[in-house]
Amino acid sequence: MGATAGSFQLRDVSLSLPVGYVMGFVGANGAGKTTTIRCLLGMQQIQRGEIEVLGHRVPGPVALRQDVGVVLDHDYVVGDWRLSEVERAVRPFYDHWDGRRYRELLEEFGLDMRAKVGDLSRGMNVKLMIALALSHQARLLVFDEPTSGLDPVARDELIGILGDFLLDEGHSVLFSTHITTDLERIGDYLTLIHAGRIVFTGTKEEVLDAYRVVRGGPDDLTDTVGVELIGLRRTATGVEAMVPAADAELLGSRVVVERPTLEEIVVRIGSKAGTKTGAKTGPNSRPVAEHADTGPTRSRGRRPAMAWRNK
Repeated sequence: MGATAGSFQLRDVSLSLPVGYVMGFVGANGAGKTTTIRCLLGMQQIQRGEIEVLGHRVPGPVALRQDVGVVLDHDYVVGDWRLSEVERAVRPFYDHWDGRRYRELLEEFGLDMRAKVGDLSRGMNVKLMIALALSHQARLLVFDEPTSGLDPVARDELIGILGDFLLDEGHSVLFSTHITTDLERIGDYLTLIHAGRIVFTGTKEEVLDAYRVVRGGPDDLTDTVGVELIGLRRTATGVEAMVPAADAELLGSRVVVERPTLEEIVVRIGSKAGTKTGAKTGPNSRPVAEHADTGPTRSRGRRPAMAWRNK
């Protein structure tokens, strides 16, 4: 196994995020996203495998926290603090804290230094956490469901902030979310997790090309020996399922075959009914590091910003 949290287990986890890119980490609630992130950040022990973050084995040196910024789906600073007090509390922990940058970011984000943390909206709280991460000059940003509860305007602003952060080719982002529309805009790589297992990891195009949605009449898909049906749904008027792209060719012309959206992939993999994947890991699943040369064409480094190698 990879790691255990109570009765929940991560198993056979293997993924790699190259420097300079955004990896979307997607799966249904309870799939294991937060547990995986806790392991990658050294907040939880693993039983098997090897984790590397920015060139350091995890658990790494204390100095590693200088280069990693974390934005969670909940507040982690005292609600009664004013934003000026937040800086005074956080600054001693970071050797490269830039107070001027912090104040500039607050102004850019429309945040008042005199405001109390507890009075901020959900979107403003996310911006505060991003301002903290950028003010200590983090090279890797780790987001755990940052857009959960945000309205479309706030989510759009967040995507713009990440775009600015990535102008520096040495910066990387791990973006955990179940809102797939955000990742369709900024994701370079995608990792799908279900029931504690990595189902697929690769470039966004590789993930989308790996599956097909098939639809047919109510009597179709009844004799599909050797074809993996994912998220099978059968009604009185028809049937539909998702299949590995290679298996779609075995169905012939009996059904309509379409390329899925990212949301369809996540929903069907997360569906229990009619899913025959079990412990399988999806078609052509392999760590990003093994095929990084086929990924996005931006001029970025190929060394991993973050990697978990299952051994």
